[in-house]
Amino acid sequence: MSDRLAILAGVRTPFCKAGGPLAGHGADDLGALAVREAMARTPIAPSLLDELVLGCVAQPADAANLARIVGLKAGLPQGLIASTVHRNCASGMEAISTAHTKIKAGEARVLMVGGAESMSNIPLYFNKAMTALFARLMKAKGALPKLQTWMGLRPAHLNPIIGVQVGLTDPVAGMNMGQTAELLAREYHITRQAQDAFALASHQKAVAAAGRLGEEIIPIPLAPKFEAMQAGDDGPRATQDLAALAKLKPYFDRLAGTVTVGNACPLTDGAVAMTVTSERIAKEMGLQPLGYVRASTYAALDGKRMGLGPVYATAKLFDQTGFTMRDMDLVEINEAFAAQVLACTTAMASDRFASTHLGRSQAVGEVDPAKLNVNGGAIALGHPVGATGARLVLTALHELRRRGQQRALCSLCIGGGQGAAFIVERT
Repeated sequence: MSDRLAILAGVRTPFCKAGGPLAGHGADDLGALAVREAMARTPIAPSLLDELVLGCVAQPADAANLARIVGLKAGLPQGLIASTVHRNCASGMEAISTAHTKIKAGEARVLMVGGAESMSNIPLYFNKAMTALFARLMKAKGALPKLQTWMGLRPAHLNPIIGVQVGLTDPVAGMNMGQTAELLAREYHITRQAQDAFALASHQKAVAAAGRLGEEIIPIPLAPKFEAMQAGDDGPRATQDLAALAKLKPYFDRLAGTVTVGNACPLTDGAVAMTVTSERIAKEMGLQPLGYVRASTYAALDGKRMGLGPVYATAKLFDQTGFTMRDMDLVEINEAFAAQVLACTTAMASDRFASTHLGRSQAVGEVDPAKLNVNGGAIALGHPVGATGARLVLTALHELRRRGQQRALCSLCIGGGQGAAFIVERT
């Protein structure tokens, strides 16, 4: 028990769709707002922090080592070291497990961790032809050679490379994340109707949980005039229904697909920050943590089936800890896609999958629908990729406290073919 990571305090910004209310804030701004408030809610002085570790996937060019910029903007001591970590969708979890490792190794005592992502501000890039034209322009001497270079400009030069599209494509598997979800939908015979029903439930649970989720959210002033505030997530829709979801066309496989923008998570902006230490230090300081991270692990698998990452990671975590699915009061599986979560729950309950793919004699365990994503998930709330992993931990601990329950599994799939799984506890 003394090895548990204590979460002393934590907050998050609202999660808002890319191009929406938070688009005027960069990842560094969102991270700074979350870190500043998390520090204010922590019953220790900023001078006791040893390091700031933040997850971020699309790290902005104008804020290299995002964590350092965030720390300074948040008003943390200038002498505080900071590092940015990247494990695709699990970057927020990577920040937490990195802190846990540092504390157990005796390298640090108290850290600020979390994640930040502004998917609104992932840039468009010039293509190779346009880049080459600019290179020739830089080398051209005199007005006439420069004019001749510009005369070579063609419409194709202006076709941009969409940064977020490239980032969501696995260069080894040759598939984007939506295509991997389509693959799972076919292999696990998950119908369009089942995906839409799952998506609707996500919205309904998130709408019903708005007040509860508000406990972990801080209002954000809206750029550029800062005259209004964004107080909550903008994704959950109280008016969502199956009829509206059924009208949406498949997005990743136009002819025979079942994955739509309605049963997939949206691109999202948001940030999470938490102050952490060891259970022993928390007790020495007389602090009552929000909760604890008991154990964590990561697993790898075929990138084309990256959505099954939670199955592999959870199996590994249960093998390492001796826990089973029956020991979990709550289960959080990030909703990258409805098909992906449904494939995970099917595979987790399958003895055949366990023996064929996991080297286990028994299934990982059946997930009780009543315990799964009880406040909704990323289909409704959104998925700012660098921050989501930390959000799962924060949300699960708050819900355990409200219910007077003990333990939760938090897991997500990771683009490129990995999975992450954490066990978090209250007491």
